[in-house]
Amino acid sequence: MRSKTSCFIKALGLALLGAQAQAEALSPSAFETLGGADIVIVGELHDNPFHHNNQAAIARAIYPSAIVFEMLDAEQAAAGQAADRFVLDALDTALEWTSRGGWPSFYMYYPIFAAAPQAQIYGAAVPREKLRAAVENGAAVGFSGEGYGLDAPLPDAQQEAREALQAEAHCDALPADMLPQMVEAQRLRDASFAQTALQALEDTGGPVLVITGNGHARTDWGVPFYLDLVAPDAQVISVGQLVTGEISPPYDRWIMTGGFDAGEGDPCDRFSRN
Repeated sequence: MRSKTSCFIKALGLALLGAQAQAEALSPSAFETLGGADIVIVGELHDNPFHHNNQAAIARAIYPSAIVFEMLDAEQAAAGQAADRFVLDALDTALEWTSRGGWPSFYMYYPIFAAAPQAQIYGAAVPREKLRAAVENGAAVGFSGEGYGLDAPLPDAQQEAREALQAEAHCDALPADMLPQMVEAQRLRDASFAQTALQALEDTGGPVLVITGNGHARTDWGVPFYLDLVAPDAQVISVGQLVTGEISPPYDRWIMTGGFDAGEGDPCDRFSRN
């Protein structure tokens, strides 16, 4: 009998091969073709309004039964579900989006909610205490799902690549010994987002739209990887949104968009001044 670790690594290899073989560009005129999937994961750069406009257009095109938001927890999602989705300020208040802070302006995200008023809202955010536990003791700590492989170490090449991405994302300001811990937190988020998407699919029958960052939408190690691991029969499509070209984007589909300058300068400047 194969070990959990060997199954995990084999599944990772298959996911990588699938991403390379099937990836292709996606134009707005083809958004409706995504509707045949059970779960559609659409990535974003959080502060790029072009990406949120595309997410709203995809929501209109596929008429999802549920939308899973990385940005919301379960309590916020329940409050948003009870609010008037056609009144921006009322929905913002119910979700506590602006009052809690931490995400770009609700004006960017509101079109997604308005595009699919029929959709059940789900929040996939991981509680802070669970993230802290993952950082200190590994992603498997406090995670209730089975078969996600969080107790297995990552292949060396992937571990190194993910630590390098974490270093870059944090402006090379993190101590080296913190990088593996940040990877564990990311693994927990990806598995938790997948778990919430599957719950939404079970509850509503789909299609389920997942709104998340491009890193979580990756087919090689993000949410799609865990979905393939625990629910291989589910039809999943991952869409990344890019502002610069990549030779082999790790998505099933990708959209090339313009970049967006929020006029706030280089976010890494604050690290260099400290």
